[in-house]
Amino acid sequence: MTAPGAGQPRPALAAPVLPAFVGRPTAGPREAASWTPRQVIANNLRSVVGRAYPRIRGLTREPSWVLFEMLLPFLTTSSFVFVYRALDAPQAYIGFVVLGGAMTAFWLNVVWMMAAQLYWEKDQGNLELYFAAPMNVMSVLFGMAVGGLVMSSTRAAVVLLVATVVYGVTFSVSQWGLLIAVFILTLAALYGFGMMLASLFLMWGREAWHMTQLMIEPVYFVSGLNFPVGRLGLLGAVAIALIPLAVGLDAMRQLAFASTGVTGTPEPWIETLILVAMTVIFVGLARILLHSMEERARREGRLTVRWR
Repeated sequence: MTAPGAGQPRPALAAPVLPAFVGRPTAGPREAASWTPRQVIANNLRSVVGRAYPRIRGLTREPSWVLFEMLLPFLTTSSFVFVYRALDAPQAYIGFVVLGGAMTAFWLNVVWMMAAQLYWEKDQGNLELYFAAPMNVMSVLFGMAVGGLVMSSTRAAVVLLVATVVYGVTFSVSQWGLLIAVFILTLAALYGFGMMLASLFLMWGREAWHMTQLMIEPVYFVSGLNFPVGRLGLLGAVAIALIPLAVGLDAMRQLAFASTGVTGTPEPWIETLILVAMTVIFVGLARILLHSMEERARREGRLTVRWR
């Protein structure tokens, strides 16, 4: 006696029906891997815009932050102005302080919002998304640089304008083209330096916090933020060779106060070439380090060399 249905083929199980909200790939692996150069560029440009948008939009989200970001650096600049006035220093030194106070905004942005950014993203759980997404990580950092540049420019412009009006600083520029070129190259070298440090800070792990602190006040002194860097002698020459802020600030002071007879460590055109070399070297090293980090993350399943 056989059980009912014995010997009969069992019906095949129906394929599960996925709900509409479950993501399905719109293209197979072969199609996804065969993007045209135009699609790759467009995708990276979207990444740049998407990462720059929060920093630019954030300027209007919390107006009180903008006020403090502009007011506090102005107070620091004012303290050095009063010191030079008490010492009866030449008027050009007051201009040095004002220009240095404006450039402080860019250095702080590079240290806090570029160099340490990937380390903070790792703590917040976003770093895995960056490495898994079909984009170049350099586009993420470039978007951070663009957004941070807009934020820092507003702060630097207000400090420069208010301090110039309040303290009567007059500029005498004879080579506007070279001055603009030095300013742009200084920003390029600074943010390239920040991209390179972003990878290093991520590999160093918890030491990134200590390195961030180390790169504020000591760098202010070595870069000659409130005085000509040439007064430091050999230490100033080392700063000119290693720190973009020192090179760019020294060149801009010579070009912005040409009639005062101010001389820097090298000539402005030499410092311009130094900035070009720094930009190429720092961006190249940042690309190499980020590529190495990305390959390690995808091959070994870990995002840092240490602490993981």
